[in-house]
Amino acid sequence: MLNELRAPAPNRKQTKRVGRGQGSGHGEQSGRGHNGQKSRTGARFKAGFEGGQMPLQRRIPKFGFKNYFRKEYRVINLEDLESYIQKGKLEQNITVEDLHKQKIIQKGDLVKILGRGEIKQSVNIQAHKVSKSAAKKIEDAGGSVELMGK
Repeated sequence: MLNELRAPAPNRKQTKRVGRGQGSGHGEQSGRGHNGQKSRTGARFKAGFEGGQMPLQRRIPKFGFKNYFRKEYRVINLEDLESYIQKGKLEQNITVEDLHKQKIIQKGDLVKILGRGEIKQSVNIQAHKVSKSAAKKIEDAGGSVELMGK
């Protein structure tokens, strides 16, 4: 019956009952120590609060610049593509969806093909960006490159 279900023994932990007399072991100050701000009712602090002292996050000097409009590309070299083709993970027509299905990239990643290594097969590659050396090597092998928008 559903009303008779019980959790396994390790999950049946007793709650700590504070303020129920000296015999409980949590009487008198109820585990809050003696005096001070944390012993009072309603004592809550924001994360990083240091009792009025200037917090560490505000004391440390800030530097640098973060460009929020920067586009991060997932880089794939020709030698990597060649090894994926030889292993049978990729075929002659390579799209971004194929790379995602094989878990080479994650969904939504922008892809840039770089020219390190050699490619022997003629392949048709679809990517967001391609370096000049990679494009030249792909076209020399008899393949083609298609740039995607984004």
